[in-house]
This record gives sequence, C-alpha cells and structure tokens, in this order.
Amino acid sequence: MSSLDAFAEKTLADLDAKTLRRNLVATARGAGAGVVRGGKALVSFSCNDYLGLSLDPRVIAAGQAALARYGAGAGASRLVTGNHPPLVALEERLAAHKGKEAALVFGSGYLANLGLVTALVGAGDLVLVDALGHSCLFAGAQLSGATMLRFRHNDLDHLRGQLAARRARHGRVLILTERVFSMDGDRAPLPDLLALAAEYDAWTLVDDAHGLGVVEAGGRAPLEMGTLSKTLGSYGGYVCAARPVVDLLTSRARSFVYTTGLPPACAAAALAALEIVEAEPERAARPLGLARRFTARLGLPEAESPIVPILVGEAPAALALSAALEARGDLVVAIRPPTVPAGTARLRVAFSAAHTEAQVDGLADAILALRA
Repeated sequence: MSSLDAFAEKTLADLDAKTLRRNLVATARGAGAGVVRGGKALVSFSCNDYLGLSLDPRVIAAGQAALARYGAGAGASRLVTGNHPPLVALEERLAAHKGKEAALVFGSGYLANLGLVTALVGAGDLVLVDALGHSCLFAGAQLSGATMLRFRHNDLDHLRGQLAARRARHGRVLILTERVFSMDGDRAPLPDLLALAAEYDAWTLVDDAHGLGVVEAGGRAPLEMGTLSKTLGSYGGYVCAARPVVDLLTSRARSFVYTTGLPPACAAAALAALEIVEAEPERAARPLGLARRFTARLGLPEAESPIVPILVGEAPAALALSAALEARGDLVVAIRPPTVPAGTARLRVAFSAAHTEAQVDGLADAILALRA
C-alpha cells in the first residue's frame, strides 16, 4: 500500500470511529417531495428545492429549449466565448429582483463567494464573519490574505466591539453573513447590521442562498449573493451589486475569470424559475407556512424560514433518529460535525411547497413518538 493509500485508510478509520464518515447514497427524486432510496419510496425533508421548481414543467421546458439551441456546455470561460444570451438575460432579471444595477453569474454559490471576497479584500484588510456562516465564506476570507475574525452568531454587540477595536488598523473591511442560516434556519438582524456596517464604513455581503424567493425581508446589502440551485431549482451562483462592483468582479474574480461558464440550459431554467417566483407569491409563502405548522405541532419556537433544526446532540443519536424516521417513510438526513459544532448533531428539516399538510403532520407525529 502506498503512503497515500495508507493515509486515506487511516483517516477513514478515524472518521468511522467518531461516526463522522460520509457516504453517498443513490437517491432518485420523483413527483412532489417523493424520492426512492434503496428501493423504498420516501417523503424527503432533506431537499433545498424549496418551491419544487426543479421539477416544474415550465422550468424543465426552458432548460430543454436552451439545451437544444445552445448545446450542453458553455464552451469556455465567459470572457472567451461563453457569454450566451440566457446568461445575459438571467443577470438582468436577478439584478432587477434584488434592486441592483447589475449581476454576475458564477459556476456555483461556493465559487461566487470565493471569487467575490478575494477580489475585494487582501493583505492589510479585515474580514469579519458570522461564526455560523457557510464554509465558503470562511474559505474566501482565508484565501484573500486579509485578517479574518469571527463574531458571535448574530451578536451585533460583539461585532461592534471588533469594529471599534480594529477598524482604524485596516484599509477595507468586509462583513460576511447570511440572510437565512442553512443549519439553524434563523435570520440575520440585517437592518441593524447594515446600519452598523455603514457607521464604520464596512462593506456587507449577505449570502442569500436559503432566502431567495422564500424569505427576503430585512433590507438589501451592498453585496447580495446566492445560488440558482435551491429555490430556483437549477444550478449556479450569482452576485448582485452596483455596476462598478460587478465590472470589477468580471475582471478580478478568479473563480469567474478562470473557469468555464455556466451551461446555458442551467441559466434558462433558473430564469424561468425566477419568473415563477415573482408571479406566484402564494407558492413562495407556502414553505414558511408549513415550517410554522411543524414547529407549532412540536412545541418548538416559531420557524423563521423553511429550515427547522431538531437538535439531538451526539452524532450516533442523530443517525439513529434519522434511520428510525426513514424506516417509517420519511427521509431526514442527520447533520454532523464539522458541518455543525461538536455536540449539536441534528436533523435538518427542510420544507417545500411540494409537501402536503398531511406529510408535515406525519413527520411531526413520528418525531414526537420516537422522542417520547
């Protein structure tokens, strides 16, 4: 066995010992919130397709038409030969939706945050990241070469203290947060955070991956980014900002400049989905309504978003509860460290417009029975 193979084997054994190894499981999605896993039909509560638009016939038709017209791939970097019309149209619509002058579509939300942060700050600058921010926010900050500090989750007093103590030592300051936090489902206190940032001439980036189309209240940041892969049911990422900022990112964001453009079919499908989001507000309101129905039935604090965590504690217990729910017909995947802090393994329940009230009530009753 080579040293590389030996290293991999030992690391996997260590992960197994801690119940932290991850494995891919073949899962076929179907109509509504249904999936098939291991030959068994399940109701999935572990999908970020919050409005069920990835399977909407209108979204599928838009992607198919672009696929037939423009081909399967973009062909090259968008700066070389990949700026296909669906990408241009999508950027115009995203910018309008966010009330910004311009938008830029990336290959994924992860790539968008890597490119955005590293293009705007560097050595001598300061990046302040909410402690529960997504991994890509921290990755972008670390790659930038700027000083990076965490502030306690949604704690504006702690953030103010860091700004007061350090703002004068640094050139540019960037604050990174999320509109809806992906593992806890709570929201950032954006109006107050944006006011604080303005007081200290700090730029704010709001990651709206889990808010677009379902929870967008709370003010607009100078930098609004998100994904096309959740509410919009497609794939890709985007940044909306003032025109000079987007023009700068077009030249300086390495994860945009040096990679092949998003396939046109993905952009066309996302554009069709965004049009549905704007035209059907009752669909957009449904996931949060179902989440609140669920939290009321379980006696939990009222949901702030379509995401509701069921805190369990240790990884083995979370896996056992997930397995017990799957045996009853519900797919709710366990989330374990390092995705969440040690001792906070959980089930992350994600609600969709595709769920029925009966499915939501059934899951709540199953959890109550299993935890009695």
